[in-house]
Amino acid sequence: MKVSAKLRFARISPQKCRLVADQIRGKSVAEADQTLAFMPRKGAKILRKVLNSAIANAEHNNGADIDELKISKVLVDEAPRFRRFQARAKGSGNRIIKRNSHITLQVADE
Repeated sequence: MKVSAKLRFARISPQKCRLVADQIRGKSVAEADQTLAFMPRKGAKILRKVLNSAIANAEHNNGADIDELKISKVLVDEAPRFRRFQARAKGSGNRIIKRNSHITLQVADE
């Protein structure tokens, strides 16, 4: 049985979040949670919340045993970007692009 959790429009660059997602892909849920708890990155905190949501979904909706769950898929896709404008000299301006992510985490029985 596969259970997933999604976080859409997360305010983190997909490139930065994928660095953390690669560290937990394929691990057991307990091992991944411990890895994320001690990782000093913003993406680790966000992914840990999504992981805990997926665990809760599996336990509540399907009655799964937490000890047997394993991370089967972690996707970090690009979401629509925020475009901002920064004033520069002589009436010109620079575009600032703030990137967002769609995070999908799937857990499954071993």
